[in-house]
Amino acid sequence: MFNNILVLCTGNICRSPVAEAMLKAGLPGKQVESAGLGALVDHPADPTAVELAMQAGLDLSHHKARQATTDMFRQADLILVMSEGQKARVTELDPSSTGKTMLMGHWLEGRPDIPDPYKKSREAFVHVHQRLEEAVNAWLPRLK
Repeated sequence: MFNNILVLCTGNICRSPVAEAMLKAGLPGKQVESAGLGALVDHPADPTAVELAMQAGLDLSHHKARQATTDMFRQADLILVMSEGQKARVTELDPSSTGKTMLMGHWLEGRPDIPDPYKKSREAFVHVHQRLEEAVNAWLPRLK
């Protein structure tokens, strides 16, 4: 089924590392990775994202941002993106991955995008963290 899950955002320092950690915690035995479509390669996760993750019992201390590649897309059974724009970008980069690329917020009412908190207030990060928790909790029973 879905044994190899790839989570994408833009820079791979705010949203996707947190979602990766949340999914890993809820899906032991599955391979979950994250990357960015415009990654800040080798950067650690954003300090505010790290702090909020730590408060939720998640460790992002070893995270280093990675650039998404078509090989990553092809190895994944499921690709979760934060926005419709990112979904379109995956399709543009690798049309064969279109059918397995879905929004992180797919199961939330209105199927909302998860906004990018990069360089925004702590409140923006708190909001995004809560949205990611809701989205991951909606995905977990469908991925077990």
